[in-house]
Amino acid sequence: MKKILFTLLFLAGGQMIYAQISPNKHISVKEEKEVGLTVSYKGVHLFNINAHIEGKATKVKGVQKVDYDMKVGKKLHCTNEASEMRYTLSDGKTLVVHAYNDGVTWRTLGGQMDSIGVNMSMAKNSWLQKWTEPYEEFYNKNVEETAGSRWAYPSLFEFPNHVYVLLSESDVNKYNSVTSLYSTGQKGVFDIVADRNEVESEQSTLSVAIVGTLGEVVSSTLVTDAAAPCKIDDTSWIEPGVASWVYWAYNHGSNDYNIIKKYTDMAAELHLPYVLIDAEWDEMKDGKTVEDAINYAKGKGVKPMIWYNSSVGWVDGAPGPKFKLNKPEDREKEFAKIEAMGVAGVKIDFFSGDTQMNMEYMIDLLESAARHHLLVNFHGATLPRGWQRTYPNLISTEAVYGAEWYNNVPTFTEKAAAHNATLPFTRNVIGSMDYTPCAFTDSQHPHITSHAHELALTALFESGIQHLADRPESFLAQPKEVKEYLSNLPTAWDETRLLEGEPGKYVVMARRKGSTWYIAGINGTDKEMDIRVRWSNILGSAVQNSDSKVAGDEMKWNTLISQKIRAAAQRKEKVPVDWLALNGQRVTIQFIEDSGKGKENPWNIYTVTNGSTVPTFMHCQPRGGFIVTLKH
Repeated sequence: MKKILFTLLFLAGGQMIYAQISPNKHISVKEEKEVGLTVSYKGVHLFNINAHIEGKATKVKGVQKVDYDMKVGKKLHCTNEASEMRYTLSDGKTLVVHAYNDGVTWRTLGGQMDSIGVNMSMAKNSWLQKWTEPYEEFYNKNVEETAGSRWAYPSLFEFPNHVYVLLSESDVNKYNSVTSLYSTGQKGVFDIVADRNEVESEQSTLSVAIVGTLGEVVSSTLVTDAAAPCKIDDTSWIEPGVASWVYWAYNHGSNDYNIIKKYTDMAAELHLPYVLIDAEWDEMKDGKTVEDAINYAKGKGVKPMIWYNSSVGWVDGAPGPKFKLNKPEDREKEFAKIEAMGVAGVKIDFFSGDTQMNMEYMIDLLESAARHHLLVNFHGATLPRGWQRTYPNLISTEAVYGAEWYNNVPTFTEKAAAHNATLPFTRNVIGSMDYTPCAFTDSQHPHITSHAHELALTALFESGIQHLADRPESFLAQPKEVKEYLSNLPTAWDETRLLEGEPGKYVVMARRKGSTWYIAGINGTDKEMDIRVRWSNILGSAVQNSDSKVAGDEMKWNTLISQKIRAAAQRKEKVPVDWLALNGQRVTIQFIEDSGKGKENPWNIYTVTNGSTVPTFMHCQPRGGFIVTLKH
């Protein structure tokens, strides 16, 4: 039986219109005179897509399905479904709208998107980030929206009844500049405006609105679902992983062979697959060369990555190497050379914003790097916008106000905890985020987040390459359990679930790799907090089944146990580990949390297994955190 994806409506005067419905019937899009399109979630109107529509809409029959695998990200096997409608605009372009199960996308055919905006005025809260070329700013809640203000994606809006919308963008090609939001002067109403285009484009980029509960927004893969399929035939060489990283502690350290050796040795001892040789390797001291550093890393069984200046943004006074990649022939020559040397990937920095020239250059870099089996990490650059599906060698992108700012300005110290508790609901939803987390010591400016908060960021934040910020001597001095955790840390996930959270205040995230769950929680406030861990959200079958009525019926049993866990949580009681078992297997749960005893004795680490209990609430000190691993 075919799904009904459109509802026929009659307006006054007998005009027919279609209400477009998502395949799961949660989202509907309806044309409305003098407005454009209205978007509703479970029958409740949320926001408008402002567009000048003329003529009859055309519905595209059937369900459009996507089913694909990722090399990195929050979920490695992704599926979605959508319905499609097409509308004629007053300027003659065609507006194509897809209603997915978890959101809406729209783009214009016939050129870039003009005179289209969004009306989010029914939202009760917003989290907006001021636009900058590298997308490095804090998110602000309910900030003043003066006319002409420019805001970066993604932008988060909260509506009544705990419904959220996250606005972003996807499916950018070489002929597109990308868009951002401009305030109109009316609160919650924005124009969608493209940056400078040097060439004509046959279609616009794809605007994306992820819609649902906060948990549904966080786990959504809509940005990659809507992007172009993978263009790399063989992706078997693409391997995500953890890297040691010089810059946070020594921002000129990559021109010192002996410092690079220290970070390589740390990577080898902790069994990290990568070491990043950052800026200024072309000015190596003491007669050494980058090839010496590369060979040392290879000899230790560590794969080296090296840094380049894109040479289209910050050039004068900026570190090098410069102008190695700008011309196609130079780029191919350089990438072929470092591939032969054994380099695994490149970090390319200092782009110049969202123009079409930047998009074309970045895609050219991705394509050329793929030909030479090189991973790519963009820094000082725009958002990934779905490219990690199209070009899976894009292992991560910065586009975030990250931990390197402890090396630059004092403002990060006071704001970092709340900022860290905002990013899982905003920037990190739409793609890998190279925040460079985890520091137990200080850079030029101190951090006041706890040790457990810092460690939790390594699983809370998703990035295909996870650069660890701190010094080798700091990591190697940590307890055995912390070092083992870092040695075994995945950076690509089979599944991601938000267990609890509120933007800017706290978050508990569960990510699964195989049969192991990593549960990361942080307190983003300056006050103590008891944070609930919703164990029922990662529930498996029970080891002990004492209720004969549900014996052998996993679904009923999980429902029963979920009810028991929720009841225990209401009383703040502990729950048996046996309830969290999978198919009768042994369960081992390790807790790494703050001790509350200061930096001299910062850790409280313990392990429980079958026959024991786990807490339903974790107590967090101000700016504290925890990391829990649950292994079946």
